[in-house]
Amino acid sequence: MNRALLRYVARRVAFLLPQLFIVSIIAFALLKLTPGDPARLALGPAATNEVSVQAMRERLGLDDPVVVQYVKYITNVVQADWGRSFRTQEPILEDIGRRLPATLELITLATLISLLLGASIGIVAGLRPRGILNRFLTWYGFFAGSIPDFWMGLLLIFFFFHLAGIAPAPLGQISISTAAPPEKTYLVPIDALIAGNWAAFESAITHLVLPTLTLVLVYMPAVLKTVSAAVEKYRSEPFLVAARVHGMRRRYVYWYLFRNTLPPTITIVGVLFVFLIGGTVLVEKVFAWNGFGQYAVEAVLRKDLLAVQGFLLVAAAFTMLTYLIVDILYAVADPRVRL
Repeated sequence: MNRALLRYVARRVAFLLPQLFIVSIIAFALLKLTPGDPARLALGPAATNEVSVQAMRERLGLDDPVVVQYVKYITNVVQADWGRSFRTQEPILEDIGRRLPATLELITLATLISLLLGASIGIVAGLRPRGILNRFLTWYGFFAGSIPDFWMGLLLIFFFFHLAGIAPAPLGQISISTAAPPEKTYLVPIDALIAGNWAAFESAITHLVLPTLTLVLVYMPAVLKTVSAAVEKYRSEPFLVAARVHGMRRRYVYWYLFRNTLPPTITIVGVLFVFLIGGTVLVEKVFAWNGFGQYAVEAVLRKDLLAVQGFLLVAAAFTMLTYLIVDILYAVADPRVRL
């Protein structure tokens, strides 16, 4: 790693600190600005007793000055004490630790398939901009962009589960008739492998197919179009025309072409991955996936403000980390941004 790249990475890492500070203020303000008394929400049905409400307010520190409350909030966040969910009566971090892996499993698999398949098809289509494949992809992009992801999921369930009977019931990450493996990583296929439970592993893999296919069919066109447009743009650039005229071997020409498509491809994949962390909520609902996005929606509907705060913090940290990785990969692919 050269010095220019090291300086660039150091600047990007340093920029995370003010971002985290701003996110912490927003998450703290969320609890303060949302209508309703947190003490009454914490007590639930027991909030009819004013003495109990006042005692809860004192325990939560709601009577302290705002600055003192913020300092306590930051201290608790740093110490991994994010409070307890009013809805589940479990620590927020434990709830998130159970739900987040399921979502990451789904969106990581969908993003990888979209990247590999979308980039491959996009390169072929971009090399023949007036070909049938490119025209088909254009119409497919319009079609996929107009279909909500949850509706695509419902269509796949109707055809593959209801009509064909070759897909499992959309009732979670594993069949209800299969014994679930002990929870270690909260990734059912991995936990099944650790436990040597092959029936659970097979069930978990088959349950992954339809929700993953739903996300791929709806969101892969973004990768397809980006790669295809980049290939179509760079294939006529003077440096590649000169390389072909001077008799450079085709594989080297294609390598330089592929390398120039990396920056926009890295960007669109990073944006897609970040979007899916919260954008899969309706797909999770359709397939009863019990993931991170569904946890956030349930928290909002039940006014579980501490859980919403936890979702915001994790989603923000996840977004910043993903974009940091994207920026580093972009700098590796395009040295000009290091200047």
